[in-house]
Amino acid sequence: MNTPHKAFAKALIASTALLAATCVLAGPADVTQTQKQPINLTAIAMFLVFVLGTLGITYWAAKRTTSASDFYTAGGGITGFQNGLAIAGDYMSAATLLGLSSLVFLRGYDGFVYTISFFIGWPVILFMLAERMRNLGRFTFADIASYRLQQSSIRTFAAFSSLTVVCFYLIVQMVGAGQLIKLLFGLDYPVAVAVVGVLMVVYVTFGGMIATTWVQIIKAVLLLSGGLLLLGLAMSQFGFNIETLASSAVAAHKDGAAIMRPGSMLADPITATSLSLGLVFGTAGLPHIMMRFFTVPNAKEARKSVFVASGFIGLFFLVVCLLGLAAIVIVGQDPQFFEKGEIGGKLIGGNNMPVMHLAKAVGGNLFLGFLSAVAFATILAVVSGLALAGASSIAHDIYARVIRKGEATEAEEMRVSKFASIGLGVVAVILGILFEKQNVAFLVGLTFGIAASANFPVLILSLYWKGLTTRGALIGGVAGLVSAVLFVVLSKAVWVVVLGNAKPIFPYEHPALFSMPLAFFVTWLFSVTDRSARAAQDLAGYRDQDIRAQTGIGAAAASAH
Repeated sequence: MNTPHKAFAKALIASTALLAATCVLAGPADVTQTQKQPINLTAIAMFLVFVLGTLGITYWAAKRTTSASDFYTAGGGITGFQNGLAIAGDYMSAATLLGLSSLVFLRGYDGFVYTISFFIGWPVILFMLAERMRNLGRFTFADIASYRLQQSSIRTFAAFSSLTVVCFYLIVQMVGAGQLIKLLFGLDYPVAVAVVGVLMVVYVTFGGMIATTWVQIIKAVLLLSGGLLLLGLAMSQFGFNIETLASSAVAAHKDGAAIMRPGSMLADPITATSLSLGLVFGTAGLPHIMMRFFTVPNAKEARKSVFVASGFIGLFFLVVCLLGLAAIVIVGQDPQFFEKGEIGGKLIGGNNMPVMHLAKAVGGNLFLGFLSAVAFATILAVVSGLALAGASSIAHDIYARVIRKGEATEAEEMRVSKFASIGLGVVAVILGILFEKQNVAFLVGLTFGIAASANFPVLILSLYWKGLTTRGALIGGVAGLVSAVLFVVLSKAVWVVVLGNAKPIFPYEHPALFSMPLAFFVTWLFSVTDRSARAAQDLAGYRDQDIRAQTGIGAAAASAH
């Protein structure tokens, strides 16, 4: 038992040395670059405190991670409340804080609608999925999808689909991390990406789900408390009256009362509907979110965790929207936050910075440093969850169940999962650096589009439709995956912006309205026309699956409490 701890101690020393090196490397920061800001020593100090604290948690978790169940699902010993906070930590990202508040700052009502689309998927998970997933699954999405279907083919598809979502989402997070830290900390972009990659590998490889869960919980508490404190400081300037805030925002914004009405984002109902479908049902198909339901001891705690997560996420989104309105008044009328001091011109740091400027306006550099460190911490938590989901797909689904046909020992599976974590970390850093100059906004829509079109149809039909067969699930899932990717590639976001063509072949930017119904139709068609012996076996297995899904009889029990 001493060997892993010695290895962790060496990794901790190396990580700390790397972090210290970043402070040195940050010294000669080139402030002539518009996206690079002077070093914020407060932010770096707070970030170092957070990282050292979470490395300590990882060391503690490493001692408790002795089995595959511990590594993948924290032994099922996380309470519903703790898991709810961790799920909220997974979902409340730096992109949420910066991106959604900036949408409200720039577009008003459209930003509210976009925010609601992100949130509304949680009742779907609460009422339709949480209990059944906990009763049927063990470690991954593939455990559920392949419960009564042919194991090797469905697990291979589910693992590949999950890895696709994980990799695209990791690119978004790594590029976001690099740009955010380049902007807020004054570090070079490759250095910031490398730091995130190293810490992600350490958290996942040594601490597994136990460490990842507590990193997410701490991050959720910090982000929510920081957001509430910022909102309190901002609202004090409006007498803590939301009506006063709204009327002041209308008076200050260049579009006036129009910001309280639907705008250009909702002008095309097809685009708005497709975006909403992707966000609502894509949430239920994200592999790192689905894994969290297996960390609790039973279905009751799974339901509780979604209920708690919904409450915290809903509160956070309300805070973010109000911060966007407050920034319209406080930031939008202060020349120090605009390039050349021209109010209404280009914001210093870009359009995603209103909430950071708001933090400086109402709390000074100290509060800006705190919020900057928390924003970076959110990225660490999200990429750790993504890496763990990807590693579990490789080790548990592909290696242990498909390649070794269920004959791999726990030690072998954990060894493969740790190598997979390291491999994903290296890939994430390389892709993050390669995509530095690319517009990766389309990857967010693609990630949710794939999750909604490939993962969600197979998941929901495997749980609720007796007629689903292996052939239908496989062909329908592949149809959803391929069509979602193809529609995005042919859209303006890639075909025109990235590839430089004159006109998009596919006229809409979000694929879910087209790819998700296609996946459902193809799955239905190839299931009802399947007359094979395997299909008869698939249909016969539904009754036992349904009984276990509803009662929990035979479900995996917690190994840690």
